[in-house]
Amino acid sequence: MFKEKLQPFIDRHNQINELLSAPDITSDIKRMTDLGREQSKLSTLVEKAREYLQTAQDIDENKELLGDPELGDLAKEELSTLEPRLLELEEEIKILMIPSDKNDDKNIFLELRAGAGGDESALFVSDVFKMYLRYAEQVGWKVELVSSSEGTAGGYKEIIAQIKGESVYSKLKYEAGTHRVQRVPDTETQGRVHTSAITVAVIPEVDDVEVDIKPNEIKMDVYRSSGCGGQSVNTTDSAVRLTHIPTGIVVAIQDEKSQHKNRDKAMKVLKARVYDAELQKQLDETSSQRKLQVGSGDRSEKIRTYNYPQNRLTDHRIGLTIYALEDVMANGNLKLVIDPLIAHAQAEAIRAAGL
Repeated sequence: MFKEKLQPFIDRHNQINELLSAPDITSDIKRMTDLGREQSKLSTLVEKAREYLQTAQDIDENKELLGDPELGDLAKEELSTLEPRLLELEEEIKILMIPSDKNDDKNIFLELRAGAGGDESALFVSDVFKMYLRYAEQVGWKVELVSSSEGTAGGYKEIIAQIKGESVYSKLKYEAGTHRVQRVPDTETQGRVHTSAITVAVIPEVDDVEVDIKPNEIKMDVYRSSGCGGQSVNTTDSAVRLTHIPTGIVVAIQDEKSQHKNRDKAMKVLKARVYDAELQKQLDETSSQRKLQVGSGDRSEKIRTYNYPQNRLTDHRIGLTIYALEDVMANGNLKLVIDPLIAHAQAEAIRAAGL
C-alpha cells in the first residue's frame, strides 16, 4: 500500500531530529551539515506525507458516517473535497520520493559547438546561446562567458559559458545533444531551406573534493592567442591548453590577457569535463539509470529541431511539437519545452521506482 511507503521517510526525519541534538553530532560540523541537508530535503516530503495520512484517516471516518441520517450529507460533502485532495497529495509525494540527482543543485558549464552546416551552423550557435541567455535572465541566473571562438561569417564555432544560480543543472540537463535548425540562410539567394546542426553539452560544475587531478596528470602548453582577422592578438604567450593525460580531454582558453587567469578557467572546465566523462561512463554501465534519461542520453542524439519557416519546435525524445519557435528564440521562453521534459522524466522515474 502507498501508506506503508511513507513511514520510512517519516521515521528517518524523526531520527535526524534526534541526532541533531545529540552531543557527539553537534560537535561534528561536517556531520551536522550533512544531516541538516538531508533533513531539509525530507521536510517537504514528510509534511505532505503527514497530510496524506491525516486525509486518508478523515476519509475513512467520513465513509463510516455515510449511513448516518443526521451526519450522512455532511460526510458526503466532506468526501467530495477530501478524496480529490488525497489523489493530489499522492502525485505530489511520488515526485518528492524520486531519488534526487546529486548534481541537480549545481551550477554548470554550457558548451555549444557548430556542427554540420558551416557558417549557418556557427550563426545558429549564436542564436541558441542568446536563447539561453534570455531564459537565464528570466529565472535570475548569472551567465559568465568562459571562452569563445568566432565563426568566419559571424556567430561562433564554439562558445563556453558558466551559468550560476538555483538548480541550474536540474533545469538544463536535458538540453544536451544535437540541435538541428531548418531555415533559409541570409546568404541563400534562391530561398531554399537549409538544414544545419549544433551540439550542446551541459556539464555540472565540480569542486576540488569531487575531482582530484594530480599535477603529473596534466600537460600544459602556452601559446599566443589569435584574434579574429588579426585583431586583439596578444604579444605574449597568454593562451593556455591543458591536456588530461589519463583521459585525453583537452581544454584551451585564450579569452583573458593573463596566462594565470586562462589557466584557472581552463582548470575549472577540465575538472568539470573529467567529472562528466566519469558520469557518462557510469550511466552507460547502469541500465536502470539509463532508463531514467530523457531519450538515450547519447551526446550525439538528435534531440530537437527548430523549423523557422513553420515557426515549429519539435523535441523528438518526448514527441513534443509547439508552434511558438519565435517566442522561444526571441524571448527565451524555454519553459514551454523544459517543463514537459522534466514532467516526462519524473513520470519515467516514478514508473521505474514502482511508486
